[in-house]
Formats: sequence, C-alpha cells, structure tokens
Amino acid sequence: MIKVSHVTKYFDDFKVLDDISMHVRRGTIYGLIGPNGAGKTTIINHINGVLTPKSGEITVNGEAVFENEKIKRTVLNISDDWFYFSTFTVKEMAGFYRDIYPSFDEKRYRAMGEIFKIDEKRQLRKLSKGMKKQVAFWLCLSAVPDVLILDEPLDGLDPVMRKQVLNLVIAEVADREMTVLVSSHNLRELEDICDWVGIIHNGKMILEKPLDDLKGNVHKFQLVLDDEAAEKLRSDASVLHISKTGSVYSVIIRGDSGDCTARMSTLSPMLCDRVSLTLEEVFIYELGGLGYDFKNIIF
Repeated sequence: MIKVSHVTKYFDDFKVLDDISMHVRRGTIYGLIGPNGAGKTTIINHINGVLTPKSGEITVNGEAVFENEKIKRTVLNISDDWFYFSTFTVKEMAGFYRDIYPSFDEKRYRAMGEIFKIDEKRQLRKLSKGMKKQVAFWLCLSAVPDVLILDEPLDGLDPVMRKQVLNLVIAEVADREMTVLVSSHNLRELEDICDWVGIIHNGKMILEKPLDDLKGNVHKFQLVLDDEAAEKLRSDASVLHISKTGSVYSVIIRGDSGDCTARMSTLSPMLCDRVSLTLEEVFIYELGGLGYDFKNIIF
C-alpha cells in the first residue's frame, strides 16, 4: 500500500532522510517510532505528497503521491497541528470535506456525531484542543480514507476519548482494511494497536518488523548470580544491557528465545525469571546499541 524506496532528503546542506525505505502493508497499523529529530514527520510529509525527495520514490497503492490528486483524495492526515478554517463551524468544515473527498459517507458522519457529541454549530477556533482532535477524527473517518496517517494524533484527548478513538480506528482497519501509519511518542499506546513497527534514527530505518517478531528477538531476564557469572554475561556480545539492583541483575539480551533461556541456565543462577519487554524497552535498547545515551533511564 505505502512504499518508500531509498528516499534521501536535504534541507539546505542537512541530510534529514538518508536512503530510507519502508513498506506499510494494506490493512495494517504501522507504528513509526524514533527520537526527536529522527525524520518521522519529514517522511510522513513525503507520504502525504507535501514534500518531494532529493532521490528515491514514494508510492501509495502503486502510484506516486506528489501532485497526484486522485491518490491524495484517498489519503487523510491528522497531525498535532490539524488544519482547519478558523472561522468555520463543525458543519461547515464537514461540508468542505464532503466537497473534497468523493468517498465522504453521510450516514457514517451522522453515526459518529452521536459518538463525539459536539455541536455542529460551534466554531472550530472556539473549541478546546481535545475537541478539535475529536472533530478531526470525526471528519477524517467519515471521509472513508484508504490510508489514514496519524502524527502525534491523540495529544489533548482525555484517556476515555483516546480509547474510544483508537477503537474506531481499529474497527475501520478490521472492517475494510484501511491502512494506518501512526507516529507517536506514547509507545504504550502504539503497543496496544500496532501490527508492524519501524524504528527510525538519524534519517535511517534501523529496523522494520511485525511487532511480535520485534519483541520476540529481545528478551529480559532477572537473575541472582555470583560475580563470576555476571562477568561472563558482560563479555557476551548478544547482551544489550546489564544493571543490578540489590542482588538482582536485570539482563537484556538479543537472540532466539530458547537459546537465550538455555544460556541463562548455564550460569547456574540462584534465581532466574524471564520478564516481558515493553515496546518502549525494545526501542530504548535497540537505539542504545547505536550509541544513543539512555544510561540515566531506569525501569
């Protein structure tokens, strides 16, 4: 559905994207994650057709996006700074979407109005940030997009509405194979909804995998060991991180699940527990291997 092939982009002399490639499959929710300045918003703006690359290609459904009106009518974007006409009411903005997007579904619009319960006569500029975000989801989902791009989309929403909005997006993916690309600093929310994850750093794609595969390749153990066994661990190239609290060592290691468990057993630990990793921890330790400084972060 979305293919980014060897894209490089400069702003003046600064290379923002460096030969980046990614593939977002139809009917999936793809989480694009990375530290600030990694290039996430820049690649999203290429997929939206706002920017053109120095080299490489971006296609949606097999067609180039830039200056492609047909494709742009099937791709909608909700960012932290969602665009609206400040003097428009909700109803007037809905009319704008109705005119621009041929797939706009009036029945769906009315049904979602019952969910969001925002007065159509209110001017958008007089709504709170959270209410504007609700209107953005209301209108974009009513337009029935093939692709929905979300760039920090949930800021300003209370926890109940966050859950409601995510459920609506998940339902759209399940019902009609809508494709979703989402970038967010809230990795715990991404973990709840994403099928695939891409980690971007310094304009490069570090890795791109199904979420289950990504988490299945990095493991966390808590062990009680003697000092000699702990030193063996420190010399293991597969070990990404070791910390100690009291008598308990926390070990992050990369590799096959069964092999990692067997290697822990050879150390004859007095205690050995395997602990589930969060997406946040996977992200941190993958970037830590690239020299990204997380030494002050404690889990």
